[in-house]
Amino acid sequence: MSPRVRTGAALAVLAAMLMVTGCARGIAAGGNGGADGGGELAGRTIEVAGIWTGAEQRAFRTVLDAFERRTGATVRYTSGGDDLPALLNSRLAGGSPPDVALLGQPGVVAQLARRGALAELTGPAAEAVTANYPEFWVEHGSVDGALYGVYYKVADKSVIWYRPEAFAEAGVQRPRTWQELRRVTRALADAGVGTMAVPGADGWVLTDWFENIYLRLAGPERYDQLAAHEIPWTHPTVVESLELLDDYWSADRAIQDNPLQLTFVQAVADVFGPAPKSSMIYEGDFVAAEVNRLGTVAVGEGARFFEWPSIDGSPPAVVVAGDQAVAFNDGAHTMALIAFLASPEAAGIAAAQGGFLSANRNLDRSVYPDPVTRQLADRVMEADVLRFDLSDLTPQAFGGGTDASMWRLLQEFLAGGLEPADLAGRLEVAAQRDFAAAYEMAPPGAGDGR
Repeated sequence: MSPRVRTGAALAVLAAMLMVTGCARGIAAGGNGGADGGGELAGRTIEVAGIWTGAEQRAFRTVLDAFERRTGATVRYTSGGDDLPALLNSRLAGGSPPDVALLGQPGVVAQLARRGALAELTGPAAEAVTANYPEFWVEHGSVDGALYGVYYKVADKSVIWYRPEAFAEAGVQRPRTWQELRRVTRALADAGVGTMAVPGADGWVLTDWFENIYLRLAGPERYDQLAAHEIPWTHPTVVESLELLDDYWSADRAIQDNPLQLTFVQAVADVFGPAPKSSMIYEGDFVAAEVNRLGTVAVGEGARFFEWPSIDGSPPAVVVAGDQAVAFNDGAHTMALIAFLASPEAAGIAAAQGGFLSANRNLDRSVYPDPVTRQLADRVMEADVLRFDLSDLTPQAFGGGTDASMWRLLQEFLAGGLEPADLAGRLEVAAQRDFAAAYEMAPPGAGDGR
């Protein structure tokens, strides 16, 4: 999603940070930096692959540029979009993987690590991760006790965005419970100001709906068990969660028409654009970047958020996601780049631009360019109940791509083609197949990047 345009204050912070990071601090960098062609990595080209395009790619480029200035290296970025895992598998089969990739699915990282396709983080890279990240994020960057990744960018996926003027017209306040959300939705429908936009064309959004309901209804322990397929998808808590989801999605006028034709980007525009059709949209902190790109209303004023509502008295909880940098070889140049991405300096350069949250505990949160982003960052860093996006923890075939079982089946469910118990049964059949295939441990072929 597009990053926020930097404010003058953020630019000043960024300039100061670049001055600091220009000094050699030993994160695999030469003392002279790279501006004059010097630096320990002068002449070395490093390839990085990620999902980002457009403005997000340009924002990441500023971080890579800082690394180039420090080290003298040249960093080439390759975008794989939503099909990045498929691109990586193809590159591995051909013997030419990138040096580093940023992946959003821990389940995919686990599969690659168990195939022997990834290099364990060592030296300055491992030191930077353990020095700068809380245990939660170190654990989610590890596979079978070995550290393979650092979460460069993270997301808060437990907020619902809304138009305050629509709420005012309907005479409602921000809901705090699931029942209040249902009543608010009904009042918005009756007032004719639009209700909830559900971008069903993007299946990942639907998985996030389920995950937030499930975490609050079943609790964190059951959530962990389901993510690991230690309980079946036919478990009563899954069926009950799907019933709640179905009750909301199928209620009269509760969601915008034709949701399966609605993309995430269009849904944000339908709430916060010049001709709004809806009053709310559920998705993560990155909605703010799309709101800023539209330029119709200001985040924090015409676009606000409330946390995902409590279900049956459940405590506050945050579902998070993130893009972790992993290495396909153990070269010094690769570890140097990952060490830099794990540093507070790199996080600060990215955070100052907006549209970015970091889990780096040593980042000064004052660098975030606005109060809303700082509030979202605080939620991620201070949540008592924090769980990673469930679908991303599962094997790619089940939860991690446009053809994933969970994506497709939830789209069918949204269309009204399945009952909750039937959906649970089909999810369990898919999980048995996809989890079994993921643990077959097939070797990666000739090109494992070593």
